[in-house]
Amino acid sequence: MIELIGHIVKLPLCFHVQTHHRLNVFISSQWFMLGGLALHPERVLVATGQVGKEPYICVWDSYTVQTVSILKDVHSHGIACLAFDLEGQCLVSVGLDSKNTICVWDWRKGKVLAAAPGHTDRIFDISWDLYQPSKLVSCGVKHIKFWSLCGNALTPKRGVFGKTGDLQTILCLACAKDEVTYSGALNGDIYVWKGINLMRTVQGAHGSGIFSMNVCEEGFATGGRDGCVRLWDLNFKPITVIDLRETDQGYKVARGENSRGLSVRSVCWRGDHILVGTQDSEIFEVVVHDRTKPFLIMQGHCEGELWALAVHPTKPLAMTGSDDRSVRIWSLIDHALIARCNMEEPIRCAAVSTDGIHLALGMKDGSFTVLRVRDMTEVVHIKDRKEAIHELKYSPDGGHLAVGSNDNSVDIYGVVQRYKKVGECIGSNSFITHMDWSTDSKFLQINDGSGKRLFYRMPSGKEVTNREELKLVQWASWTCVLGPEVNGIWPKYSDINDINSVDANFNNQVLVTADDYGLVKLLRYPCVKKGAKFKKYLGHSAHITNARWSHDYQWVITIGGADHSVFQWKFVPERKSKEAVHIAPQESLADSNSEESDSDQSDVPEMDSEIEQETQLTYRRQIYKEDLPQLKEQCKEKHRATAMKKRERAPGSGVKLHFIHGYRGYDCRSNLFYTQTGEIVYHVAAIGVVYNRQQNTQRFYMGHDDDILCLAIHPLKDFVATGQVGRDSAIHIWDTETLKPMSVLRGFHQLGVCALDFSADGKRLASVGLDENHTIVLWDWRKGEKLSAMRGSKDKIFVVKINPYLPDKLITAGVKHIKFWHKAGGGLIGRKGNMGKTETMMCAVYGWSEEMVFSGTCTGDICIWRDMFLMKTVKAHDGPVFSVHALEKGFVTGGKDGIVALWDDTFERCLKTYAIKRSVLAPGSKGLLLEDNPSIRAISLGHGHILVGTKNGEILEVDKSGPITLLVQGHMEGEVWGLATHPHLPLCATVSDDKTLRIWDLSPSHCMLAVRKLRKGGRCCCFSPDGKALAVGLNDGSFLIVNADTLEDLVSFHHRKDIISDIRFSPGVGKYLAVASGDTFVDIYNVMSSKRVGVCKGCLNYITHLDWDKRGKLLQVNTGAKEQFFFEAPRGKRQTIPATEVDKIDWSTWTCVLGSSVEGIWPLINEVTEVTAACLSNDRKVLATGDDLGYVKLFRYPVKGKYAKFKRYVAHSTHVTNVRWTHDDSLLVTVGGSDTCLMIWAHEPEGHREFKQCDSEESDIESEDDGGYDSDVTRENEITYTIKALSTNMRPMTGVKPHLQLKEPSVDERPPVSRALPQPEKLQTNNVGKKKRPIEDLVLELVFGYRGNDCRNNVHYLNEGADIIYHTASVGIVLNLTTSCQSFYIEHSDDILCLTINQHPKFPNVVATGQVGDTGDMSATSPSIHVWDAMTKQTLSVLRCFHSGGVCSVSFSATGKLLLSVGLDPEHTVTIWKWQEGAKVASRVGHTQRIFVAEFRPDSDTHFVSVGIKHVRFWTLAGRALLSKKGVLSSIEDARMQTMLSVAFGANNLTFTGTISGDVCVWKEHILVRIVAKAHTGPVFTMYTTLRDGLIVTGGKERPSKEGGALKLWDQELKRCRAFRLETGQVIDCVRSVCRGKGKILVGTRNAEIIEVGEKNAACNILVNGHMDGPIWGLGTHPSRDVFLSAAEDGTVRLWDIPEKKMLNKVNLGHPARTIAYSPEGDMVAIGMKNGEFIILLVASLKIWGKKRDRRSPIQDIRFSPNSRYLAVGSTESAVDFYDLTYGPQLNRINCCRDIPSFVMQMDFSADSCYVQISTGSYKRLAYEVPSGKQVTEQSQIDRITWATWTSVLGDEVVGIWSRNTDKADVTCACVSHSGLNIVTGDDFGMVKLLDFPCPEKFAKHKRFMGHSAHLTNVRFTNGDRYVVSAGGDDRSLFVWRCVHAPH
Repeated sequence: MIELIGHIVKLPLCFHVQTHHRLNVFISSQWFMLGGLALHPERVLVATGQVGKEPYICVWDSYTVQTVSILKDVHSHGIACLAFDLEGQCLVSVGLDSKNTICVWDWRKGKVLAAAPGHTDRIFDISWDLYQPSKLVSCGVKHIKFWSLCGNALTPKRGVFGKTGDLQTILCLACAKDEVTYSGALNGDIYVWKGINLMRTVQGAHGSGIFSMNVCEEGFATGGRDGCVRLWDLNFKPITVIDLRETDQGYKVARGENSRGLSVRSVCWRGDHILVGTQDSEIFEVVVHDRTKPFLIMQGHCEGELWALAVHPTKPLAMTGSDDRSVRIWSLIDHALIARCNMEEPIRCAAVSTDGIHLALGMKDGSFTVLRVRDMTEVVHIKDRKEAIHELKYSPDGGHLAVGSNDNSVDIYGVVQRYKKVGECIGSNSFITHMDWSTDSKFLQINDGSGKRLFYRMPSGKEVTNREELKLVQWASWTCVLGPEVNGIWPKYSDINDINSVDANFNNQVLVTADDYGLVKLLRYPCVKKGAKFKKYLGHSAHITNARWSHDYQWVITIGGADHSVFQWKFVPERKSKEAVHIAPQESLADSNSEESDSDQSDVPEMDSEIEQETQLTYRRQIYKEDLPQLKEQCKEKHRATAMKKRERAPGSGVKLHFIHGYRGYDCRSNLFYTQTGEIVYHVAAIGVVYNRQQNTQRFYMGHDDDILCLAIHPLKDFVATGQVGRDSAIHIWDTETLKPMSVLRGFHQLGVCALDFSADGKRLASVGLDENHTIVLWDWRKGEKLSAMRGSKDKIFVVKINPYLPDKLITAGVKHIKFWHKAGGGLIGRKGNMGKTETMMCAVYGWSEEMVFSGTCTGDICIWRDMFLMKTVKAHDGPVFSVHALEKGFVTGGKDGIVALWDDTFERCLKTYAIKRSVLAPGSKGLLLEDNPSIRAISLGHGHILVGTKNGEILEVDKSGPITLLVQGHMEGEVWGLATHPHLPLCATVSDDKTLRIWDLSPSHCMLAVRKLRKGGRCCCFSPDGKALAVGLNDGSFLIVNADTLEDLVSFHHRKDIISDIRFSPGVGKYLAVASGDTFVDIYNVMSSKRVGVCKGCLNYITHLDWDKRGKLLQVNTGAKEQFFFEAPRGKRQTIPATEVDKIDWSTWTCVLGSSVEGIWPLINEVTEVTAACLSNDRKVLATGDDLGYVKLFRYPVKGKYAKFKRYVAHSTHVTNVRWTHDDSLLVTVGGSDTCLMIWAHEPEGHREFKQCDSEESDIESEDDGGYDSDVTRENEITYTIKALSTNMRPMTGVKPHLQLKEPSVDERPPVSRALPQPEKLQTNNVGKKKRPIEDLVLELVFGYRGNDCRNNVHYLNEGADIIYHTASVGIVLNLTTSCQSFYIEHSDDILCLTINQHPKFPNVVATGQVGDTGDMSATSPSIHVWDAMTKQTLSVLRCFHSGGVCSVSFSATGKLLLSVGLDPEHTVTIWKWQEGAKVASRVGHTQRIFVAEFRPDSDTHFVSVGIKHVRFWTLAGRALLSKKGVLSSIEDARMQTMLSVAFGANNLTFTGTISGDVCVWKEHILVRIVAKAHTGPVFTMYTTLRDGLIVTGGKERPSKEGGALKLWDQELKRCRAFRLETGQVIDCVRSVCRGKGKILVGTRNAEIIEVGEKNAACNILVNGHMDGPIWGLGTHPSRDVFLSAAEDGTVRLWDIPEKKMLNKVNLGHPARTIAYSPEGDMVAIGMKNGEFIILLVASLKIWGKKRDRRSPIQDIRFSPNSRYLAVGSTESAVDFYDLTYGPQLNRINCCRDIPSFVMQMDFSADSCYVQISTGSYKRLAYEVPSGKQVTEQSQIDRITWATWTSVLGDEVVGIWSRNTDKADVTCACVSHSGLNIVTGDDFGMVKLLDFPCPEKFAKHKRFMGHSAHLTNVRFTNGDRYVVSAGGDDRSLFVWRCVHAPH
């Protein structure tokens, strides 16, 4: 036992500062390099993050150096920075991946609380705001971001640099009180932030970049690249400067010509001590009052690589030299730097002379220098070579120095001749890597880079070629990597050269090696055989360049190339290691105890054949059931056409699983237990079986869909956990009584789960996966949460056990190992058990105290462990011990020898043994033992019995007194193919590859009647028609006929080489026997004469199926190439029969899978799945098939036409190899291939229906009939929601944007002092008398609009009906019904799509709203759900989600704690959240097409229903898994799946779904029980379940009539109803949302109205109005009153009153309107239409005064001139027409403006009515004269015009309104205030902006107001600048903003 224990040089932690990192600490449980480091507020715990592909974060204790928690699985490339919050509960980390992901952890649990993309560029620092909870700040390349954490969302706001400072890279930051943040910038300034704005800068705080900033009670400390540390007080006033460049720590020494001076990378201030870390890897401590003398704590090399290492021959000193040109001498005793000296060149190697006086250094430039060790003075400097010197060594007699260079030669110098060159060794053709002298100094051996080993005679340098001379040479040292003595350092079968350094310790005969992977290894010396055993130690991050023993062999010194560190390891020799046991073994994720040694140890016992077999099983599948949905989708495309045809419907009768013969013992252990009630639970195939031994019946858990591999029972024996095979393998925890899943754990194991164990308290579950690392996961299984996970081992793990006393500890055991683990946060830390030779462990169990463990080995020993140390071994069995079970007092074991042994509690004595033999089998047994002493795989005790499971698939019960009862048995390992049912008795025969033929009783006794061993395995068998004989085909090409009762041979033949694949007696008397073989022939034998009478030839492929016709004359044959042949008996002549005739032939049996009468049995995806077997029932009605995916399906016969419908059952795991009906069709018998099971299914004829079994009855393709059509539904389904941030322009603009146009210099630059008149005002201002006040801010006051046309269920009552809540655009609106005041929730960044309220009394007024978003990458534009308080508008939680596209439905659970959401992503994901914590509980793909609504049952937290396009699904939440069942329609004749739109609930598990056709479907659980036909005449869009009385409200699309309306109130069962008419005056009412309060019903309609209907008097009260279709293009404000008009695409013009907060009037125009304007007096209104017409109305009477249509394309703007004389009409036809109103209402055009380059957008008249300005679609603004229509081209003339209004977005005066990011989108509208001081604009991003007017500077400062959806169409000030009205395009809403004026 040899140990190395690491003392990192100089301190327990080697602080280690590097050019790219601030402050890093090294500890051995991390691989690769460390990236970030953070200290816990209590100052004991440290968090460190590493660099590398799967980086970990470790939180560890700085006193005990033990890991406390491991955080993993989020970051991909490494961790850049870390920070703890103030309480120390949360840790934030930043990754080095491309998105610089930021992640917040609950580090004790190892759980991720939130994650988000950090920034597109590097992040250098992150910090929690210590004064505000859940706020963080991050900074980096050219940015600083302020984050808030709410729910699972990290929301950033970018810091605004503004004019105060330059946008630049921020390197570090510190947070202070009152939202102040201090940050250090790259140029040496300190930037001070208040909120997100830059407040001020402290110029020149440092000369250059500020790398570190630290905050403490007294103030701040900063450290910079200039080598200064500055201290500041809490208000950032300077206190003092500490300049480290002035100190006397050897820094005055010149550092060569490239001296960089000292650069501070890290600083920490506490009290009067300051720690400073520098770029040169020093750490200083400075005491403030004595700051001229910093004390150097710690030093290391800095840049470049570190290669040179030498140890002093007599003193404990080590010398290192590095590419940083320094040579340093370290003391190994007090771990300190003794001397340092700088050279001219980078140093690559070093050597100390034998007397310790000289130190020779080899340089990179080919020179070498010799220094005196005493005072570091130069003795000599010689340069004979050009290439680097890589190795030099003094001879043992001190006379010579050998210098090896990369010039492929070694020079020899004489030491006493002042280093004169005396010889040269030539002959190597590569660079020199290692050298060693002989003890007599006469020889030198070298290694070179090409892997050669050469010898030279010294000092001449002559090469020694005769190896005989070298036989007796003794080497003084051994540092070479080549040579027979060190063969063992290289792995077997490998020629790599990754070992950099070796050093032998001759005294202790050990060898240390250092390699490129950062591993230090210890081996024996000499080690002659390749691949020797070793111990390995971690610590260095990358390659280790050198390793040397100290002069007294006490220490090993290693140096790291890139990590610049010097490590010092203590050597513990073997004799000492006994005392050294108390030194904790190095804890690590890789083991110190060499697991990778792969030498063939002679001491490894031969592996047991069974275990060998088992370790080789991989359980990989060609195709997993998880892949089926995708495959189906791909195939659907191909088969669209056929799918449209009428498909054969499913059969009426069904089957139900009745009994299974089989137990999986051949590759599983400890999988058999007694339940609480004394039943027995075990597993086989994909089924969990609960067996009642009194009644001999079985019940089944059928939740798995592939092989179950392991089973564990809860300590209370009522729940069972089972783990299965699968690409993403699931673990199910289920109740043995109800057979319902309690929890399903998914998402962590690949390929399969091979071991499980519950903790003693039953709360935790440990599982082990089959992936190559055998990942171990510890779960909180009820919550479905992963607590910790870690790679287990490379070798297979057989067992996992949780410590019953300490649930944080566990053990795993398996091939060649046992490991002891403990939980650390999100990870586990494991150590190997120490035993001399590592044996394979098959089972393990904890003993009577927490440190005792007993494990069974593959050699039959029981190992007894205390903690990790082996105390002793006890021989227990011959051959492996497969199972061990702990009792209260003692143990029971079972082994391959077939013996059950009882032991006392210390394994001292064996109390009793039971041998499993036939002789002791009790009479009540259900079968026969196949052999004596079968291998025992599982043992369990209970109810006075020992339960035993054997490898042969038998389950036995051993009575304590000795007799054994056999309960269940099945075939052994190997595939079962052969199956035959008896012609008139309830029997069947099976034959299997396990070389047995068995007869089974199918009557209630369910037992095996007879068994016979065969010499070969068999694949087919058949009873003769009288049932007396049984024919069996074997795998070697022979077959036999045996007596069906005794199974004795009657006759046998061997005519073929290949496998016999099918065998059949002819019907009737059974005269002929047809035998089909794999070599394409069918032989026909005459049974009576026992002779072969015919051979059927002509098949091209192996034969799969045979059938005779009734007469015994014709044979039907199927082959593997899907060919169908017919032969005539007895000669075997081939016949060709047309397909039509085949159906008419009367076949005796039908087991074929080809032909037109079974065409429909082949599934869509027939490329990947074969139908392997079929069998037609004797009444010829039902065809059963079995296929490769383990499905048993029933079809209605004949199965004509493709893709028939069927009923499908899952039970077998992989392929079903054969299916047969019994003689009376009462049972169906199936056998599974590799699952070895015989399953018996009871046949349930039509009529006899239990709803239970429908579980798995469903067809492959949903019926392709469309689910119905409705325009509203189609629109809602096909809509693509615009993401505001990605929005593009609404108008088809062309040309160069204003902010990109180049200004022409104007001609008359006027002289500075002008005699001319002053420039006239730009704009006529109306309130001249008052003092003009600019507008400071806008406040949202009113919103007219409701999103009803594509969203549903989004209007609700709050506060007992006093308020209502609804949404439009991105605003949630709460409307008080008494005051009609609105209040708003405006935190959403994009459109709200859905809204729900929490009905639980604990969460009053809690609302959830879901919004649109783009990709689900968790960034700020991802979709999110906000949960908020409707009264305070406080955000309670934000849930960022992966629903790319948006969230289309939300629903709270019954307790109000869970929230369900559905996405618009292609998978239509369904997700469940714990919204208060922001934690995602579960998520699952919902449906291939759109899901409209998903709602929780009102009484449940685990059950919900989703509806959508041809979809209704009933979901259950089990732990963290979502299980779902499709609705089953088959119970009602001719019911078809329609598009479902809405859902409501009734008592006793009733669910109601509203369909597109107006019907309502009523479901009991998931079965359709009734249809309420035509509940509405059109689609049923919405349903509401009233919680108090269970009444249901439905809303749909319907024409109002006497009887019916679009709103109905129903009783609880949906049997009686009362209809209400909505008096809206619409032709068709379309209700989109309903809600019921006390006596009132709230209705939201498609026409954007919200109406309250009284239940008693049916009176309607319209609460909210809005435009129903958009965009709203036209907006006109009244010249003197606070009313305005809007005109929209829906053909209405509406008059709105701001003070009254309501719509006053609406006019239907019959055509979409585009623009609207008031006349200057407010008595007339002009409206421009989309069809080119315009209308003038009189306001008083709303009568038409005149109308005209001179254009054929939309009118874009219409304006009255200020003197009321002219009307200007601008259209898309690039024209403006003028009309003179004084000529009366016939409206003749008097003139038009020509040469307009593009369509007209906005127009404004001048104040004197003489000019008009026009903004056009080509980003050009033009001016024309009125009424002549002549263009004004003179810029100076245009500049002098005073305009009456300004609504143009173009012109020099408003260049500043165009922002930087308008490359794809535009500013669409603008309006200057009446005072002329402000301008508001609207843009395609949906923002309203307020700026100063005029704004000629580009990118002017502005305030932005959010709320609208994408595309604002118009914006206007009302008179007196009291309000701004903005009109939305996409959101069809009008927002009214109150203007806040600046104070006087």
